[in-house]
Amino acid sequence: MISQILSITLFLCTQAPAAEPAAPGSVVEQMKTEAAAMTTLVQSSLAKEFLTGFPCLPALATPRVAYYNKETRDAVSGSAAKEMSEEQLKGYVERDLDEQFFYFTRYGTPVAFTRPMEILGRAGVKHVDGLKLLDFGFGSIGQLRAIASLGGNAVGVEVDALLRVLYSEPGDTGAIARCNAAGQGEDGSVKLIFGQFPAEVATVTEVGAGYDVFVSKNTLKRGYIHPEQQVDPKMLVHLRVDDESYVRAVFDLLKPGGFALIYNLSPAPAPASEAYKPWADGRSPFPRELYERVGFAVIAFDMDDSAAAREMGKALGWAESMDLEKDLFGTYTLVRRPQI
Repeated sequence: MISQILSITLFLCTQAPAAEPAAPGSVVEQMKTEAAAMTTLVQSSLAKEFLTGFPCLPALATPRVAYYNKETRDAVSGSAAKEMSEEQLKGYVERDLDEQFFYFTRYGTPVAFTRPMEILGRAGVKHVDGLKLLDFGFGSIGQLRAIASLGGNAVGVEVDALLRVLYSEPGDTGAIARCNAAGQGEDGSVKLIFGQFPAEVATVTEVGAGYDVFVSKNTLKRGYIHPEQQVDPKMLVHLRVDDESYVRAVFDLLKPGGFALIYNLSPAPAPASEAYKPWADGRSPFPRELYERVGFAVIAFDMDDSAAAREMGKALGWAESMDLEKDLFGTYTLVRRPQI
């Protein structure tokens, strides 16, 4: 997977599921507090608008039940498990997935998606309302729901079977009612696609085209795609296509003028005395020359975003569990499909 692999990293109108008011101390309430803390760190209208979507997220009143097989990385719903034999369920473990897991999964708060939105906003993307965005390796529905509640159309691509089961109930995806904070306008939408993009033709077809923005956060790392040392394949992201095929697929899904952003947060590399950490190399897995050969205009390549990432870390409370200066680094690459 995309998001299963990331669990070893540093971080890590249809009605919404059980849309009850957020209780004090709940995960939704926590995200509202985090979003408020982030507002002082952003300047773009896009990021400011994005942050207003978090108070609109629904609470999850009842945990979801899933059965997960750690070895095969397969998952089935509680209802599907009832139809399976004991032999078929061998290796599966029942899991109660509460509101914490629904929004944070294995990777932490979706509010951290604010930093990519700020970079895109400063590059010229003006509004969440009406935005068509693809999140490759989305890892959590939280940022997608926030975008949709503001009138955006958010599509997430993943291969994590547990997330497929988690986000399979009515109201999780499809049309999402526009939040009052967004004012008058059209409802947004969330679409989740589970498959190998662009290795599978069916997945490419389902993804479609015409996107304003492609974003991948903490998935397309050089260490995951082209590790400098041999590592357990389970630690890597397997695109199952060559680099040029992947970059061309991203180019093709964008509108003329559309942006593609790879944003990665990473820990410090392991010292020579310790095992190589592929997740610590957050540089672009694709060289500048490849982006340009495919037709992209390169706006920023392997840009150091560590200072801004650490400010975000402070606002989100990460300093309580880590040394931000020594073990948090941000890197991004931003390219654009030409207007003509």
